Amino acid sequence: MSLVQVTDLSVEFASGVKAVDGLSFTLEAGGALALVGESGSGKSTVASALLGLHRGTGARVDGSVLVDGVDVRQASDAELRRLRGGKAAMVFQDPLSSLDPYYSVGDQIAEVHRVHTGASRRAARARAAEVLDRVGIPDAARRARSRPHEFSGGMRQRALIAMALACEPALLIADEPTTALDVTVQAQILDLLHTLRDETGMGLLLVTHDVGVAAESVDEVLVMRGGRAVERGTVGEVLGSPRETYTRELLSAVPRVDAPLVRSAKEAGDVVLEATGLRREFGRGRRAVTAVDDVSLTVRRGETLGIVGESGSGKTTLGRMLVGLLAPTAGQLRYGGTEMPGGKVVPGVQMVFQDPVSSLNPRRSIGESIADPLRARGEDDAFVRGRARELLERVGLEPAHYDRFPHEFSGGQRQRVGIARALAAEPRLIVCDEPVSALDVTTQAQVTALLAELQRELGLALVFVAHDLAVVRQVSDRVAVMRQGRIVESGPVAEVYASPEDPYTRRLLAAVPALDPRTAARRREARREPAAA
Repeated sequence: MSLVQVTDLSVEFASGVKAVDGLSFTLEAGGALALVGESGSGKSTVASALLGLHRGTGARVDGSVLVDGVDVRQASDAELRRLRGGKAAMVFQDPLSSLDPYYSVGDQIAEVHRVHTGASRRAARARAAEVLDRVGIPDAARRARSRPHEFSGGMRQRALIAMALACEPALLIADEPTTALDVTVQAQILDLLHTLRDETGMGLLLVTHDVGVAAESVDEVLVMRGGRAVERGTVGEVLGSPRETYTRELLSAVPRVDAPLVRSAKEAGDVVLEATGLRREFGRGRRAVTAVDDVSLTVRRGETLGIVGESGSGKTTLGRMLVGLLAPTAGQLRYGGTEMPGGKVVPGVQMVFQDPVSSLNPRRSIGESIADPLRARGEDDAFVRGRARELLERVGLEPAHYDRFPHEFSGGQRQRVGIARALAAEPRLIVCDEPVSALDVTTQAQVTALLAELQRELGLALVFVAHDLAVVRQVSDRVAVMRQGRIVESGPVAEVYASPEDPYTRRLLAAVPALDPRTAARRREARREPAAA
């Protein structure tokens, strides 16, 4: 019997939305299958159905779901509890919301082990330290006493994987496990999943919108669209020779570090923003942390400067200083040749944030959020509403959506609202802080194409902050690579990517997922060799 056997699965929510429609697939013991598709394709709904997580939500689930011999739809509540964590475990996208902030990481893992095995507290704590060590947490016995906020994003994801391994499940379900991680940490997590499969023989069901992540991690790929299966095959077949038009469109939207550059060389205009010797410290005395250290750069009219680096490299802090949201501890910022007041926003410099959900007020309509800069300028109501509707249309939304609220829009649509709000102030420079990191590849392509179109029409200067090197290469004219608060390498994007001089830049580029599974395997071995040396 297959480890997972799904037959004619359909899931319809109480709202009437049919998220999954007649899906069938199998996963053998020890195998690895990726569910790939855009947001809204039904991937995560399928993953939840494997553990019976729709029970009690009002959703209607039809069809058959068998996981390691358990009929999920017919199982009792007690049987489902034994299945979850015991036979099958799930790793979610956001480890911070999956871990209890009040308890140590080790205690949370130990509790899972005790519930499913009846082990003593001492044995459960020892098991927690053992699995934390297994997933690469250094000094695991001591770090087991740490709380989630004391771990980095990558370490929290490792802790969730450790929790999943506590009871040696036959199946691990990973739902977008690397979406919020930078490329080097993403590579570490994917390598870890691959190693764990080899050593434990567990099956892996990976849910991802990132086709490159699938190429790095699985044997087979199932492409989903609108709740249905579009195409299934080995990762080499589906990614190398896709049969279906939708699969080809999905692959064509994936940014690649080895693809021909689509941005033609152009002559940049006058300097819009100049930073000299920027420094930013947080805290005081011995506890002071330097987030940005002696950074100098210029941004010209009509060009895009990409800023890349790992989490903690200082990218976001630098971006916030460039728009005036943070005052530099030292250094100088000049906008249009005039020194910018420290810590004060200049209307000509605006920002598009990473998470449009948290940057838009959920109690105000999107039209009113866009209108804020116009009202602050003293414009009358008729002009404000008219201009806001024009901006909605300009970014590809309906002017009639003025009175709708953020929760009524998809992630990509909310990001378009954020761009419209930035445009309302008629800026010369927009700083984009990870503007597409949470979006699927087709939506990413739409948002970056919109930014490029606006740049051409309005002569905007853009600073594009991101950890995704492939996206930065696609959208940028020049790139600056940051590490520990400093710029370690900068120059025209074609030169830096083709012939990186700094070892750190080379390491970042080597960690970018490859669509060719053979290339991915070679890179994985290359990363493993220094670790084994």
